[in-house]
Amino acid sequence: MLSLLDQKTKNVTLIKSISGIRGTIGGKPGEGLTPVDATKFAAAYGTWILQNNTNNQPLIVIGRDARISGEMISDLVIRTLQGLGINVIDLGLSTTPTVEIAVPMENAQGGIIITASHNPKEWNALKLLNAKGEFISDEEGKKILMIAENEAFDFALVDDLGWLKKDHSYVDKHVQAVLSLPLVDREAIKKAGFKVVVDAVNSTGGIFVPALLTALGVETIYPIYCEPTGHFPHNPEPLPENLTAIATKIVETGADLGIVVDPDVDRLAFVCEDGAMFGEEYTLVSVADYVLKNTPGNTVSNLSSTISLREITNKYSNCNYAAAAVGEVNVVEKMKATHAVIGGEGNGGIIYPELHYGRDALIGIGLFLTHLAKSGLKTSELRATYPSYFISKNKIELSPMMNVDAILESIQNEYADQEIDTTDGVKIYFGSEWAHLRKSNTEPIIRIYSESESEEKANALAYAIMDKIKAVSLIL
Repeated sequence: MLSLLDQKTKNVTLIKSISGIRGTIGGKPGEGLTPVDATKFAAAYGTWILQNNTNNQPLIVIGRDARISGEMISDLVIRTLQGLGINVIDLGLSTTPTVEIAVPMENAQGGIIITASHNPKEWNALKLLNAKGEFISDEEGKKILMIAENEAFDFALVDDLGWLKKDHSYVDKHVQAVLSLPLVDREAIKKAGFKVVVDAVNSTGGIFVPALLTALGVETIYPIYCEPTGHFPHNPEPLPENLTAIATKIVETGADLGIVVDPDVDRLAFVCEDGAMFGEEYTLVSVADYVLKNTPGNTVSNLSSTISLREITNKYSNCNYAAAAVGEVNVVEKMKATHAVIGGEGNGGIIYPELHYGRDALIGIGLFLTHLAKSGLKTSELRATYPSYFISKNKIELSPMMNVDAILESIQNEYADQEIDTTDGVKIYFGSEWAHLRKSNTEPIIRIYSESESEEKANALAYAIMDKIKAVSLIL
């Protein structure tokens, strides 16, 4: 990493954004995710729900991952919503996509998932959904932040308090929803006789993934880290350096593949039968290939995802790829605008609108296993059918006084002869190579992602761009 600042910035432990609130547990109110902060933000969201619904007592669905702090934060959120006069269905231990499908199934007016996704165990967060079970928009998020800032809450009188119902049926409901998808072929999966190792990082994937595999006809499952205790045995982000245990287990057991999910089960990664990584970027690529083969249409991923999806999409007639700004909400908006049949993010996020507009590892598992079974290939052989690129991820720290927009504009002009996408920062294409520059919304940082056919070439491309940024920053 190249740094133009010598001093280190202080870590932020409470982050309020349009998508929710997240932070580390403990500390003083306003500095960490304390009970005061959780209650305040839940009240702001509940107030926004009340302001935008004619229903006298709206209904909200709540679910949480298995984090140690999850039950505490969930209880605070639930009781706060009841105090506003809002009814609550509590799914208990759940997943982000499960809550997303439960909201419309329950005809609810919104939903909250208590999870910090792939962040370490000391973190937690409130993720906010609208009545469609989709993440709230930028405009809606700003309104909720304003309500929280002004503490514009009006709690209900005693006779108008909301009710609470616990519902633990959504493991089966979510599994059945996946099985009902036309492109998920249970018989093909069962016939293949897969042996599967599952790493659920001791969160709720340890409940949902084995349940799905059993329903799909997988008879041999080797679970590791599948007890939903919230004590993560390794960094919960499903990156290769964190997956050594499952790679070893696959080789020891002679399994056909490994399945890895993050704590809230919206990211999905596979490991091949030889212990090699399938590649988180290629979760979406492989699933999209199978979907397009059977239901041709358009695809979408964010600008920082592998170019392989565009190349796979272009193999099929009348199928077009579109790039969205980074962020699940932006990907979903682009998918709706282009009527995409499959989309997602290079972090292992599969969005399949046939069921719902949200990243869903369970859908990804059902589609991938069907694809693998029908291909007749080993997992590593299937991976070898796709392009092999490497993404290099870097960042440059700048002085707070520097004009980041001017720097990006200068770089864009420098490469004016290349294909350029300015949807989100500046993305420059060099044939099958690319470099993507984005500024941070919270720090004086430019993130530089680059992709090429090898690690060396990807790094070289990134470093060349970073040298130009350094030169430009000294002039501006």
